[in-house]
Amino acid sequence: MKEIVFFLEEPSAKALIDEIFPRLYSSTAYRCVVFEGKQDLEKQLERKLRGYLTPQAKFMILRDQDSGDCKIIKERLLKICQTAGKPEALVRIVCRELESWYLGDLAAVERGLGFMGLASQQNKAKFKNPDKHNSAKQILQELTKNSYREISGSRAIGSYLDFENNKSTSFKAFLSGLERLIAS
Repeated sequence: MKEIVFFLEEPSAKALIDEIFPRLYSSTAYRCVVFEGKQDLEKQLERKLRGYLTPQAKFMILRDQDSGDCKIIKERLLKICQTAGKPEALVRIVCRELESWYLGDLAAVERGLGFMGLASQQNKAKFKNPDKHNSAKQILQELTKNSYREISGSRAIGSYLDFENNKSTSFKAFLSGLERLIAS
């Protein structure tokens, strides 16, 4: 049986995956391996990939860009995958941070966190390209009057994310990559 294995830098990414993956692929098994930040992910990734021996497993590594160069980060992670003997692993970089994906769907934020009037702001210039913000988490905190919490917020917002209309390009790249993994 095919299994998708996510290597994630933080627990909030797992909370999101746990909400969206079953909505997308209810008949496909998945597992999340969560690290304690990006340095921990990069330090342990090779060993974890080598140790994963399930023949039908397909791998996706998901890491925030933060202030780094996404091409350099992706190349570094791909090299680790190659060294681990898993060159087919898919690497996705979240531009800039996970909260950018939420800013790409303010209707989901509104429904998930119970803040009225957020969806109507989606067409403002500030939210048309959420991946450009260096501080998406801070913007989300401001929008929610500091009530957004990474794990519970990811879970709540993830329940409502619109896979078709999200404004985040990196979210769309994540979804298309996931589709390729499932199809392969």
